[in-house]
Amino acid sequence: MAVITCVEDLRKLHKRRVPRMFYDYAESGSWTESTFRRNEAAFAELRLRQRVAVDIGTRNIATDMLGHRCTMPVGIAPTGLAGMQCADGEILGAQAAEAFGVPYVLSTMSICSIEDVAAHTQKPFWFQLYVMKDRDFIAALIQRARQAKCSALVLTLDLQIIGQRHRDLKNNMTAPPRLSLLNMLNMAARPRWCAGMLSTSRRGFGNVIGHARGVSDLTSLSAWSAEQLDPTLNWADVAWVKEQWGGPLILKGIMDAEDAARALDSGADAIIVSNHGGRQLDGAPASIEVLPEIVARVDRRLPVWMDGGIRSGQDVFKAMALGADGTFIGKAYLNGLGAMGKAGVTRVLQLMARELDLTMAFCGHTDINQVDSSVLWRF
Repeated sequence: MAVITCVEDLRKLHKRRVPRMFYDYAESGSWTESTFRRNEAAFAELRLRQRVAVDIGTRNIATDMLGHRCTMPVGIAPTGLAGMQCADGEILGAQAAEAFGVPYVLSTMSICSIEDVAAHTQKPFWFQLYVMKDRDFIAALIQRARQAKCSALVLTLDLQIIGQRHRDLKNNMTAPPRLSLLNMLNMAARPRWCAGMLSTSRRGFGNVIGHARGVSDLTSLSAWSAEQLDPTLNWADVAWVKEQWGGPLILKGIMDAEDAARALDSGADAIIVSNHGGRQLDGAPASIEVLPEIVARVDRRLPVWMDGGIRSGQDVFKAMALGADGTFIGKAYLNGLGAMGKAGVTRVLQLMARELDLTMAFCGHTDINQVDSSVLWRF
């Protein structure tokens, strides 16, 4: 593909270049995938008001996120197994985000470890935490994030149990993946991907293997991951994590105004409105649909960010119009990573910045931080 003009172009390349089990892991949801689809459809239903004869000669799309100046109100969300979309994927994603000037959040279930990413970046990144039953392991993991100078902790609250993801089940997509004959044939048909994987030593789950009790290799990881998600996770555990961490704490997975109020009371420094990319509760609303109610409930007492369905700078603009203080991309990031590695992630960020800037200008605004719902067409 000679000219990349949008994230959709990168998605098509991603599908061609990465084995099906890993592509489907990035581009699928749970059960009927209605929430997965709704995340994008809800953005498409929002219409913009075009304005003319406004001085738009000087424009600003930069903003602050937790006191850090960001090139635009977009960060890279935590995504598990990014290192299976492209060799050393988490390192490449973090480097692209750092160079562009936006936050990068490393997943607990990354292939590259916290230490791997820290060794290959210059500026602090954020770390995302799943709370497992083994609290000693979690306490040590938090300490490792602190030692790596991670500047914020993102605690994901919506994975106490895992949603049934039909495509993952059909592809034997587990942690670690099970390699059926069909999967191996599919990998063999993608020699560029195979060559990349053979060139790196980072093919394990570096945050877990060798650190969690009894997990020394991929075989023991499989048994551990099957029983470690903790359905008892509650607000008392949030307080425990906050005490263990001692730094800026972001709560991810908020989809209800009541939970947003609890997050505020818990002392969170920010929240992320998110339905886990439609990969947990199917039949739930899109993240953008619940955003205004949550923004109103929080009433500017802490930053409200959102993810889910953002595929363009126009989507970022619409989220900001409905009260978001910032946004995060997951699937779009993986599309770029799977398609072209680090260059693909950079291209996604470039596309979104350009689309955001032009959309803001067409709507007669010059500062993304001053945009509100008046830019949306009511009908």
